[in-house]
Amino acid sequence: MLMMMNPNEMFMQFGSVIATIIFMKAIYEQYIPHQWRDSINSYLYRYTERIVKIFSPYNHISFDEYEGGKFKRSEAYTTIETYLSERISMKARGLKANFVKDGKSLVLGLADNEEVTDEFQGVKVWWNSRKTSSRSQTISFYPGNDEKRHYQLTFHSRHKKLITESYLTHILDQGKEIAIRRRQRKLFTNVNDSSSSYGGKSTLWSHIEFNHPATFDTLAMEKSKKQAIINDIVRFSNAKDYYKKIGKPWKRGYLLYGPPGTGKSTMIVVMANLLGYDIYDLELTAVKDNTQLRRLLIETSSKSIIVIEDIDCSLDLTGQRSSQMKEDKDKDNEDGKQEEEKDLVKKKMKEQLGEVKKSEVTLSGLLNFIDGIWSACGEERLIIFTTNYIEKLDPALIRKGRMDVHIELSYCSYEAFKVLAWNYLDVESHPLFERIKRLLEETKMTPADVGENLMPKLLELDVDACLENLVRALEKAREDDQLKVEQEEKEKLKAKVEELEEDENKLILI
Repeated sequence: MLMMMNPNEMFMQFGSVIATIIFMKAIYEQYIPHQWRDSINSYLYRYTERIVKIFSPYNHISFDEYEGGKFKRSEAYTTIETYLSERISMKARGLKANFVKDGKSLVLGLADNEEVTDEFQGVKVWWNSRKTSSRSQTISFYPGNDEKRHYQLTFHSRHKKLITESYLTHILDQGKEIAIRRRQRKLFTNVNDSSSSYGGKSTLWSHIEFNHPATFDTLAMEKSKKQAIINDIVRFSNAKDYYKKIGKPWKRGYLLYGPPGTGKSTMIVVMANLLGYDIYDLELTAVKDNTQLRRLLIETSSKSIIVIEDIDCSLDLTGQRSSQMKEDKDKDNEDGKQEEEKDLVKKKMKEQLGEVKKSEVTLSGLLNFIDGIWSACGEERLIIFTTNYIEKLDPALIRKGRMDVHIELSYCSYEAFKVLAWNYLDVESHPLFERIKRLLEETKMTPADVGENLMPKLLELDVDACLENLVRALEKAREDDQLKVEQEEKEKLKAKVEELEEDENKLILI
């Protein structure tokens, strides 16, 4: 019948329908009370949506911004927001900028009521950033003028298993990685006396922002050794599944040893910068006992480096086993006993004066901290010890499995010097380089001393003056070494002469 109608009649019928709808809308708005209209609209929308869903092939999953009507934001919502802000926000036409807490800069995200598409394993999905307003007169737990936000994920029902089992896991993992990369990294230290408060929680750690610029490119070390360390660190950071397969916590220990000034602290910094980890600088002398040590470990985050510098000086952990102490006590060396008694009296006096606060951390407690049961409470951690005297450390403390990698940081080599010359002076070659190379082979100077001698003394850079200053310092160090050797030889000769004279006197007496 409709096909038999001419276009003019069809247009007139359509106009009549539109006019009827406009008339009914005007009557509805004029004579129906406002509060009734809201209820009717809500009722119609709710049931219309249900009818549409019955026939729609698409499923929806919602992620509310707040959990259970509380002030705490949902972790899932925050993680999804982070993922969308980096992965697909550029596809949206409407964006908003936020400054994320502990973030480095402004982050772009989806504007309210904006929709974007994403793709996972060839399956297309839709994300909606929705905002609803509540006109309820009751007090709302949602900040922002009673506004509630949520993300809605839409996908075809035939892909439900893939989305719920794989895609959502992918979203959460990627969102967490992005958040860690964007965050402002921190340098932590343990609080000495009492717990501090951070984020409303009591904690044994306090922190500052960590912005050290050192990298492996600026580290004064042989290129091959440097690359071997980088390869080991990167391999560790990508080995989550491997550690799970072999049944070990995802952690790795590094022992840095060598003379003072050889770059042990700098090595820690460049490792943290390479991986993007936070640093927890643990001061053992400020730890009350083994229980507090475990609590400190629990409060550290994943993707972090736990550092104990100069561990041979931190506590009495340098190989003083109980059995060895028992043997020492059984010795009949009266002089040794007197010295021990004197040291004990001095230590007690210092404790009474408040100069030394006694720590009850034991070697056993520290070993359990490193690789005991409690060490598995987090993952993707590096544990680093530094020492100037590796021979003082208990073998159990630095064995493989605890300190997996031992890195010796020694005196400055010629290759390390070239890195420093580029860092300080922006030069790759110079006529004085060969002379410096010979001097470095003849004497010992730490990278810290080399860098200090290369440092320009004036605001204007004078490469020749800086290199000549280093040459003079190396020549003086060589002379000092020679004088030291000569002095040691004289003392040995003197001791030998005294020994011969003593033997001669004994023979005369006989």
